[in-house]
Amino acid sequence: MYDFAADMTDCANAVETALDHRLAVARLSGPGPAAERLVAAMRHGSLAGGKRLRPLLLRQAAALFAIPPAQSLAAGLAVEMVHCYSLIHDDLPAMDDDDLRRGRPTVHKAYDDATAILAGDALLTHAFGLLADPQCHPDPAVRIALVAELVAGSGAGGMVGGQMRDIEGEQGGFSGDDISTMQAMKTGALIRASVRVGAILGGADARALSVLTAYAEAAGRAFQLADDLLDVTATSQAMGKATGKDAGMGKQTLVAQLGVDAARERLNQIVGEALSALRTFGPRADGLRSTVRYFAAREH
Repeated sequence: MYDFAADMTDCANAVETALDHRLAVARLSGPGPAAERLVAAMRHGSLAGGKRLRPLLLRQAAALFAIPPAQSLAAGLAVEMVHCYSLIHDDLPAMDDDDLRRGRPTVHKAYDDATAILAGDALLTHAFGLLADPQCHPDPAVRIALVAELVAGSGAGGMVGGQMRDIEGEQGGFSGDDISTMQAMKTGALIRASVRVGAILGGADARALSVLTAYAEAAGRAFQLADDLLDVTATSQAMGKATGKDAGMGKQTLVAQLGVDAARERLNQIVGEALSALRTFGPRADGLRSTVRYFAAREH
């Protein structure tokens, strides 16, 4: 019987331990010695927090193809390092200007703006080093495919491009499906990449990859809509960061467009889409099913 809480805790602990080991001056040095202040800022932005949901999705997708957690961990770390870099940069004064993240000072508050920028840059760079390492996967062709997948999920057509669209939308407003496009890129693309990287690690064929992509895109929509609902309904204490910011900034979200009740209904619909995409996998996909249900039900 699959135990979601145990799987999530085990994954979070494994990611935390591995990040703690990797984000050390000695491990990050070469050809020159890594700066201690930089490494400390990278650690501040990555350790002691986060539910590690993206590595969890990656691990669950890989497990469909009998890849044990230890073998998917390096790729999971790469995705998580990209996610952590994005949070460090999102919190900067030039972006969302947040002082709190996971209940403690953001990196630019604990250090300074320049150090926060460099800490994010370094996390992003070293993430790709993890995917290029033979310890991630013995086949160079698979490693290249993993790199290409994470580039697509995190680059100008993915997460970074979505952030740019978000900024443009704040200035000029969104029309039609612009909000959905922005969110699919800003939040959904890295979730999509996490699932696809797990599938590629497992040697998924084209059909399986297509099915898992449909699941991942729905899961990304569910995650973002739940996040927008929490910004309206949850307290800052529960979230560990400022809430109510979207409304305060006049930011257009699906919740603002639909209202809370209709948005909850839409969320349930999206979760149903994600679940139906997994039908072909049977009980093996219970982990992925539990995660998308968790996205919708989470309270922080």
